[in-house]
Amino acid sequence: MHGGGVDTDKNGGDTASLREKVQLRRGEKWRILKNIITVSVAFMVQFTAFQGTANLQSSINAKDGLGTVSLSVVYAALVVSCIFLPTLVIRKLTVKWTLCVSMLCYAPYIASQFYPRFYTLLPAGVLLGLGAAPMWASKATYLTQLGQVYAKLTDQSVEAIIVRFFGFFFLAWQTAELWGNLISSLVLSSGAHGAASVVDEMGNGTGGSHQEDSNLESCGANFCVVETSNNANLQRPPDSEIFEISAIYLSCIVAAVVIIAVFLDPLSRYGERRRGSISATEISGMQLLSATFKQLKKANQQLLIPITVFIGMEQAFIGADFTQAYVSCALGIHQIGYVMICFGVVNAICSIIFGSAMKYIGRVVIIILGAIVHGASIIYLLYWRPHPDHQIVFFILSGLWGIGDAVWQTQINGLYGALFRRNKEAAFSNYRLWESVGFVVAYAYSTNLCARMKLYLLFGVLVCGMVGYTIVEIRQLKKEKHLKKLEEIPKQQQTEADRKVIEEDDEKDELEEDIVVTHL
Repeated sequence: MHGGGVDTDKNGGDTASLREKVQLRRGEKWRILKNIITVSVAFMVQFTAFQGTANLQSSINAKDGLGTVSLSVVYAALVVSCIFLPTLVIRKLTVKWTLCVSMLCYAPYIASQFYPRFYTLLPAGVLLGLGAAPMWASKATYLTQLGQVYAKLTDQSVEAIIVRFFGFFFLAWQTAELWGNLISSLVLSSGAHGAASVVDEMGNGTGGSHQEDSNLESCGANFCVVETSNNANLQRPPDSEIFEISAIYLSCIVAAVVIIAVFLDPLSRYGERRRGSISATEISGMQLLSATFKQLKKANQQLLIPITVFIGMEQAFIGADFTQAYVSCALGIHQIGYVMICFGVVNAICSIIFGSAMKYIGRVVIIILGAIVHGASIIYLLYWRPHPDHQIVFFILSGLWGIGDAVWQTQINGLYGALFRRNKEAAFSNYRLWESVGFVVAYAYSTNLCARMKLYLLFGVLVCGMVGYTIVEIRQLKKEKHLKKLEEIPKQQQTEADRKVIEEDDEKDELEEDIVVTHL
């Protein structure tokens, strides 16, 4: 599939000579690993702040649904941003500085937690959403390009390296869930709020245990946002605690920007302005916009839309609905962090396992596993009645959800990278775009639908997603067979049409030919 693809495009020798060659020593691989670690650590610190804040939104800013509305605005802005901004911004600022600027866009949203109103949180949410798309696109471009260079330096398969780099990145990124929730849980449980609800759970507090049982009836799949105003577990924690959490988170954002600015090598070192990448071609903004839409004309991209939307919906469910309808409702707000830590830890461990396991068992098996885990969890959540006595079940479900999420994050990301290697920016823009559509949809109906209906919807989208994904795999198999046959035909006997098929193969990227390894 690669390695041997070095002399595919020699008939275009004139274009090859125009392309910038990237000369690298074998020892450069350590520097590449340093850069991968830098990006990963910066994102971990950044998302410690954002995930921690986001997981609490549906519970601490529950009045008038402010928290979930603000998250829905974040992802709606992200959708717009995915279409218009990534390639433009990356071209103007280069990958490294795009990362710095777009990470700073997260700061106002967290600062707004000091004074949460519709007129502070929503504009800050819009800014965060606009910054997020260029940030994710430049991260994906950076990892993929470094993966290609590293594969060439070490003579390994490009696809396996890219998946391994993404696996490592997501490992670090998922642990953000752990740190962010740990911070919020420790601050919340040490304060008066944590202690008060423990007294309440003992039934010694006001209202005794009878009131509690009737409250628990409305938790889980029966949970409807409208009817839960009298549940003591759902009261907002004191401002001083929320301010303390937000101050810690704000300093995380500043730290993340500093890490990128100081320690990350610019991508120009690895051929940023190369012909193969969009960022090299001097084309207008409208053409870049059309690159994202042109990507949508590809059948494989269309078939991957439902599963990508599901990825957004399942993350929104665990972050807003599971935390509110199951955890806050039955255990109290101060427990959200601990249950979500389980999600983060399992997710992180599985990201690494699935990233490496793909070499041995292939993508298909892992994705089927993800679908089974998620499907089973959804069905269980429909029938389970959450109760403070069954604390372990909250953690098991959170962990299972983490396994499922790790499958989608590593494998579907890797699948986009492998299927559309030539148009990485446009492909990852589409990934974020449709994932964000999932988030927006899920947050938008979050305050209007009861938990049961949300679970039915999730299950439906999962099934559609798996159907689409299966068709993509079947098409890939057919295409690979066809290409193999064509490549076996000697060059002289290939028809014009055959050559066109080989040259336009979306999985080819000239970067692999443009890296020159010097043995020093």
